[in-house]
Amino acid sequence: MELRVRDGRAVLAGEDESGEREVDPHSLPLGADLAEALHEWAKVADAVVRTETPSDGVASALITRRGKQLAGRIAAVMNTPVRYTDPVSGELVDVDAPEAPAPAELPAELSAEADPEPTPWGTGLTVTVITAAIVTVTVVSLSLGLGETSRWLALVANVLVVGGLAPSVWLGRNVPVWRWVAYGVVTGVLIAWLALILTLL
Repeated sequence: MELRVRDGRAVLAGEDESGEREVDPHSLPLGADLAEALHEWAKVADAVVRTETPSDGVASALITRRGKQLAGRIAAVMNTPVRYTDPVSGELVDVDAPEAPAPAELPAELSAEADPEPTPWGTGLTVTVITAAIVTVTVVSLSLGLGETSRWLALVANVLVVGGLAPSVWLGRNVPVWRWVAYGVVTGVLIAWLALILTLL
């Protein structure tokens, strides 16, 4: 495939069964933006050539550089090398399709091969024990205080407290920090109920 300027329009030339053909960039799957950019570049290049600007001028250098950029974009989209005919100098330049970039390496801490972070058993179990103690004392105190008025009231209060805590405990069981609190809440409620059952005996 070859990029050329013909009468102020960009054309792409290629060989097929019938010989060489020139096609409008809009007829290829390049995208409307790239096709329009090619035609704008071709108009400017044609104007520069018609005014007979010297080939070593700034405008000519810009035309050449922009043409190579556009040829590179075509090569990337079509995934094929593109020959670029410089409209000012007539020089032919081959532009290869860019190679696919190598996949970026993940940082060691995100890599699947990286060692998982060690479980903080000491700190975690300390949080669990403290949470369990607070929940145990709270549930037992609430239940004994209400039990003096009515055992049914104490039972309803226990169900409401546990029912209120259950969604938070369920959501927190897989969160790295909050799982220790969730373990403490479950342990505290179980210990409190065991203590209440023993007081009834």
